[in-house]
Amino acid sequence: MYDNIGNQAGMQRRPMNPQPNPFGTTLSGAGSGFIRGGLSAYGEKFLGSSSEFMQSNISRYFSDPQYYFQVNDQYVRNKLKVVLFPFLHRGHWTRITEPVGGRLSYKPPIYDINAPDLYIPLMAFGTYLVFAGFSLGLRGKFSPEALSLLFTKGLAGWFLQVLLLKGILYTLGSGEAPLLDIVSYGGYAFTSISLAVLLRIFWGNSYYFMMPWMCVCMGVFLVKTMKRVLFAEMRNHGSSRLNYILLFMAAVQFPLFFWLGGFGA
Repeated sequence: MYDNIGNQAGMQRRPMNPQPNPFGTTLSGAGSGFIRGGLSAYGEKFLGSSSEFMQSNISRYFSDPQYYFQVNDQYVRNKLKVVLFPFLHRGHWTRITEPVGGRLSYKPPIYDINAPDLYIPLMAFGTYLVFAGFSLGLRGKFSPEALSLLFTKGLAGWFLQVLLLKGILYTLGSGEAPLLDIVSYGGYAFTSISLAVLLRIFWGNSYYFMMPWMCVCMGVFLVKTMKRVLFAEMRNHGSSRLNYILLFMAAVQFPLFFWLGGFGA
């Protein structure tokens, strides 16, 4: 009797088999295939457009980082002469172009004296820290905290210079220059500051007439460079306005240089 009751309960617990749907498998397969195909196409399109977007923006704002380190000894010597003594530069200030992949591209620094590089600015920034630390040591004011403060101060000055140049480009309607170009131009200031600090180590009074001269030279170098960058935009702006803005940029070099070089006096 117990067996019959257990069998009846088991039969009651068994789910009833649903009626087979002849269109279920077909629609399910077609739907999943359509969804997979759609998602795959959308994913490829999205990833492709994102990759193109990233590449275009990286090339626009950052360019190729390796480009800025293609230098040699001859380029470094000639570039330092242009930065420190821009009045003696008798050549042109425009960059040399070459066709690459069906479009014009700028030649690297090793082949063009007017091309920006990051080797000189980075080396000059390190030299600035070394000379500044040595100058503090001669005055008995050197400490790790003081060197750390100089490092932060130098980065802040570099950042302010980049903001100044970038702001001028936007003001004159040419804000599409690669960011690393602006960083390079802003970093050349440390070559002049390092030279002034070095001369102050050997002769303290030389700083007070050497630093203004370095400010003038850097102002001339930046004005020449910015005019070359803005050559196409100069037709769309009044020459007086452009000259005033560039004159302001050159004048800003004086407080910036004296602020970066004013330590341990």
